[in-house]
Amino acid sequence: MRRERALELIDTQSGGDVSRIVTAGIEPLPGRTVLEKARYLQAEGDGLRRLLLSEPYGDPAMSVDLIVEPGNPEAQAGYIIMEAMGYPMYSGSNTICVATALLESGMIEMTEGLQKIVLESPAGLAHITARNADGHVESITTQGEPAYVAERGLGVEVPDYGRVEFDLVWSGAYFAMIRSADHDFELTADEQIALTAFGDAFVRTARPGLRQEHPSLGDVGPLPFVHFMGRVRTMENGAVESRSATYVHPGVICRSPTGTGTSARLALMAGQGDLGPGDTLETISPRGNRFLGTVVGDTTVGDYPAWHSTITASARLMARSRVTVDLDDPLVDVSDLEQLLSP
Repeated sequence: MRRERALELIDTQSGGDVSRIVTAGIEPLPGRTVLEKARYLQAEGDGLRRLLLSEPYGDPAMSVDLIVEPGNPEAQAGYIIMEAMGYPMYSGSNTICVATALLESGMIEMTEGLQKIVLESPAGLAHITARNADGHVESITTQGEPAYVAERGLGVEVPDYGRVEFDLVWSGAYFAMIRSADHDFELTADEQIALTAFGDAFVRTARPGLRQEHPSLGDVGPLPFVHFMGRVRTMENGAVESRSATYVHPGVICRSPTGTGTSARLALMAGQGDLGPGDTLETISPRGNRFLGTVVGDTTVGDYPAWHSTITASARLMARSRVTVDLDDPLVDVSDLEQLLSP
């Protein structure tokens, strides 16, 4: 008899970035908060991430979100985010996908019109407004933890690329913020291979010595993201937009502009006085997908001036499936997976 287990999945996408949401098939994780559950999963059950982001089950360009019980009574659900780089504390596109999936699947009861829900990520609470019509979620606006500029004016000599200057911004993870024009990138679709190569070389060079601590979350791991910032353009109607690209280490250029990348950009611009409360920036990925970021107001994180912001975008459900995991398949690494799977 083969040893088989099953996972219930909802596949979604926002801005072209695919989030595979695990809704059933995993045993309850130890821990009171979602952060504690995420750290347990990272230390003791990383096989789930590897399984669903690797061939033959998945692709490293995707994300995986595991629905868990929240620790905060304000939240209706919790979710742990898994990507090629590991376990980000927060993600805008993943939050948009998770909220849409929970509402459209009925795991959270949907109401017509504007509906407010609260989800718990490892970083804390995400306050979400869904715009619903005819049983579908038309858009999600999410406000996660505030972003702050950790260090400005950094630089590193990258082999084959020369000196690269950047700012380090926290927005659910640390982002190295790089001006694309400094390196002759226009952030178009035909540059994605070159952007990936640049991002890979930069992260491998820049990681040593960069901070890995967050004032309240503690050790958040080595630098995972690079956000390439295009020129800011003011349109005839007064709207402000900018091309952007986010590199996820190792080897992924996001299809969307990314919510956390956009929030990091907003914090950087607000800190420079270029944006204020109520101002918006629409970011455009190399594939032409758009997210709308809005500055909400200022705050502090530890000793850092910080900025609250919201990200607005939509997500689409692509599939609902029941995946069979054959524990005797030599391509399945069961070393820290079998204990997680429900019998």
